[in-house]
Amino acid sequence: MPSKDIYILGIETSCDETCASVVANGREMLSNIVYSQIPLHEIYGGVVPEIAGRAHTEKIDIVIEEALKKSGVPLEKIDAIAVTQGPGLVGALLVGVSYAKGLAYATNKPLIAVNHIEAHICANYITNPKLYPPFLCLVVSGGHSHIIHIDENNNYSLIGCTHDDAAGEAFDKAARVLGLGYPGGPKLDKLARKGDDSALKLPTPKTQGKYDFSFSGLKTAFINALHNMEQKDEKYEPADMAASFQKAVVDSLVNKTMLAAKKLKPDKLLLAGGVSANSLLRECMQKECDNLGIELNMPELSLCGDNAAMIASCAYGMYVKKKYAPLTLNALPALRMF
Repeated sequence: MPSKDIYILGIETSCDETCASVVANGREMLSNIVYSQIPLHEIYGGVVPEIAGRAHTEKIDIVIEEALKKSGVPLEKIDAIAVTQGPGLVGALLVGVSYAKGLAYATNKPLIAVNHIEAHICANYITNPKLYPPFLCLVVSGGHSHIIHIDENNNYSLIGCTHDDAAGEAFDKAARVLGLGYPGGPKLDKLARKGDDSALKLPTPKTQGKYDFSFSGLKTAFINALHNMEQKDEKYEPADMAASFQKAVVDSLVNKTMLAAKKLKPDKLLLAGGVSANSLLRECMQKECDNLGIELNMPELSLCGDNAAMIASCAYGMYVKKKYAPLTLNALPALRMF
């Protein structure tokens, strides 16, 4: 372990948020600046890659300067530059990667390439600095739904994953059908709190893998049910539909994760990713973990979505092991963990 404090500047531009953060020793967040592009994409009902890339280019200087200023750590005292290499939108990723490469070259500091999904897991280290593996983790976001086991040596094993759509994508599509706009997931969560989750009966997804997920059929069943009611001129309460769909998705996530937990018997279970902010998921997972005597760790809400603190936290372990990236680093929009 390093004998002095290690300060890492993290840069995150994988989608529609320009983020920079300074983290000390992988656990202490000194700054976390996020420029959200929601107002730019809201009128289109989703992220427009070209607009996202341009907005990152316009704001990345400002965001990084603010992160350094707020942290109280000048650039010369930063030990390494960490950046999201993927997965994500290629144009958006390239802005962050190019900036990080230029900054690393100009300052002669190590460059560290980070997997965005692994970084979501590391957001838990910011919220709970005393957290260490082994543990089981449900990573659930707009593009991913994974159950991952991390052993005491920080080795990752894939236990289960989605066969098709991710949970976050399913939430966004359901929100769009209900006319909730962008970003769909948080708006559906808010509306669902006012509804009756037993109003619409939805099928239970079946998968070949015992711990795997499937949300495509569930999403299609929901859309068809609403279309059928509309064609028959039947009235429905949007809050009830939102609550019913949310419950079906959360039930699947919780049931499969708990099934894996009963098999692997971890002492600790983690949530990670944008959907880990979902209020029903957090409530249900807490209840199930309490029943099994498992310690549940969840990122604070501000760290569930995309942020650069998780990038810097993830990079710390790579810095200690001197896993540096070359200045020929390129963005990998389809970067995988497994």
